[in-house]
Amino acid sequence: MTTCGMDTADFRRRGKEMVDYIADYLENIEQRDVYPDVQPGYLRSLIPNKAPEEPDAYEDVIRDIERVIMPGVTHWHSPYFYAYFPTASSYPSMLADMLCTGIGCIGFSWAASPACTELETVMLDWLGKMLHLPDDFLAEATGQGGGVIQSTASEATLVALLAARSRIVRKIQEDDPDRQELDIISRLVAYSSDQAHSSVERAGLIAGVRMKKVPADKTFAVRGETFSAMLKEDKEAGLIPFYFCATLGTTPSCAFDCITELGPICNAENMWMHIDAAYAGSAFICPEFRPLLNGVEFADSFNFNPHKWLLVNFDCSAMWVKKRADIIGAFKMDPLYLKHDHQESGLVTDYRHWQIPLGRRFRSLKMWFVFRLYGLKGLQAYIRKHVGLAKEFERRVREDQRFEISADVVLGLVCFRLKGSDETNKTLLKRINEARKIHLVPCQLAGSFVLRFAICARTTESRHIQEAWSHISEIASKVLQDLPN
Repeated sequence: MTTCGMDTADFRRRGKEMVDYIADYLENIEQRDVYPDVQPGYLRSLIPNKAPEEPDAYEDVIRDIERVIMPGVTHWHSPYFYAYFPTASSYPSMLADMLCTGIGCIGFSWAASPACTELETVMLDWLGKMLHLPDDFLAEATGQGGGVIQSTASEATLVALLAARSRIVRKIQEDDPDRQELDIISRLVAYSSDQAHSSVERAGLIAGVRMKKVPADKTFAVRGETFSAMLKEDKEAGLIPFYFCATLGTTPSCAFDCITELGPICNAENMWMHIDAAYAGSAFICPEFRPLLNGVEFADSFNFNPHKWLLVNFDCSAMWVKKRADIIGAFKMDPLYLKHDHQESGLVTDYRHWQIPLGRRFRSLKMWFVFRLYGLKGLQAYIRKHVGLAKEFERRVREDQRFEISADVVLGLVCFRLKGSDETNKTLLKRINEARKIHLVPCQLAGSFVLRFAICARTTESRHIQEAWSHISEIASKVLQDLPN
């Protein structure tokens, strides 16, 4: 053992052991309770209150994984995990992540690691073609647009919002040079659905602009007529509408804003339309689901998370823009120590200008491995399997007269509830999660407390759906028996 903790020979041996540990963990994950039985602060008492002066033995560290870490892990890749939305995982992606860590470059510019930059550009074009995005979004087509990997959809929403703010301020000052930036920003207003993820509202707080929520219709989608009425009212009040974040696949119910209506309105008003399809975007590689993306041609930017449903491990959030100059114009800083010989050639991209952080990992390796080792057909089959499992669960719910479906089941999410009060459904969810056999989270739809059942794990099969429904049905029977007559 060297003073640095591990030499090359040790790394070879321990690395193989770690691969075995991870493979065993995933292969046997069903044997673990999906949700941990711990209380806040459980971990501190299990480890020393300061780092060791001398190195610990590697065997002791490994033993502590099961003693300290695993008791507090929520097992997101268990086939009994149905909460939130999926977080993707596959062996090719894990191997690529190992390579990314081994190479260890920080690809903030082309010169910092040319392969890191160039593979990302090409992988975003590959993925854009899988989605049949308009050529305006592809780097190889017009040279004005292109794709970038952000960390999360939340970050992509914020980047788009800041770019839109910069663009509108610049345009207004070009027409009226005496107009002060603070005066313009104070009048700006951005919009999103009242079903949009909380990160959209948070982006408004960070950007320092007001964010208004557009009421959704009975299908939980924003329509053009409602949006136009809000714009008219706000413009009459002296506000400047400049940005709309449309959602395709909302977090509560997987609803889809009507971007074929909203897009032309945004274009006519010179507003930036950003599309957040964090979860649902992966499904658009399937021809039968691609119509859900119709209207993307009106957007200025589009984003979804391959790290949710496309077998690419976190983090990998794909974002495309029609005009990269709009983003670069908002973020470009060029100190001498970051300059390089090729940056003004027009042949390279420096992704530090496309994002909030400076540093960035070689994340496109994960896409390269997954796309090549699954192929488009393999990825489509994976999406279709999950949608089929969601439909199977929906059928079981509809067959039980005690329950009701609360929203259209389009992809891999089923929103359902017991007929009756919110309190009854809260009790049902509490007992389901306390049993720790499966894990669900709720949402609020049309004023009602609703349970969400999302197909998440790569290894989920029909038998897991059957077991989950039997478990839910059994607990529901006990909850209903306990109700006062």
